[in-house]
Amino acid sequence: MKKIISCLVFALVPFVAMAADNPPAPVPRVSIFSTTTDWAALTGLPLRQFTGDFKWSNADVGRGMVMYYLDAFPCYGEADSVRIWLGPNRQSTGKLRLVCVHAPTEISFTWRNATRDADQAQSTGILKCPVTGEYELNIDMSKCTRGPDWKEYR
Repeated sequence: MKKIISCLVFALVPFVAMAADNPPAPVPRVSIFSTTTDWAALTGLPLRQFTGDFKWSNADVGRGMVMYYLDAFPCYGEADSVRIWLGPNRQSTGKLRLVCVHAPTEISFTWRNATRDADQAQSTGILKCPVTGEYELNIDMSKCTRGPDWKEYR
């Protein structure tokens, strides 16, 4: 009996050693690349630059709201100008600049409540805002609607 147990132990040692040398494989992270394309070439419409002009009250943003523009046809955001912070008493940082084939009628942001210099962190959900204007887009925060929080999003 001792010989059988000894043989089994020695037979299992290589498998235990292999398991210790090979930790579980890490879960791969998805890498997101821009899906923007040469829309001017595909649509035959010229691209133009648009800027966002926000209107808000303290009730709309609380102690502050950080928003990131979510790319969607007919526009994509210029990389250095998609983060906007709107705060109390008409304080703000950032300037929304979009490149579009025509003026949008609605744009979406991911958002969260935060102070001005808060680091990038997980956002709350989607904010959809109607837009008016040509080239200088008018975005009235009191008319925006909040979509579901990310944990409820499907």
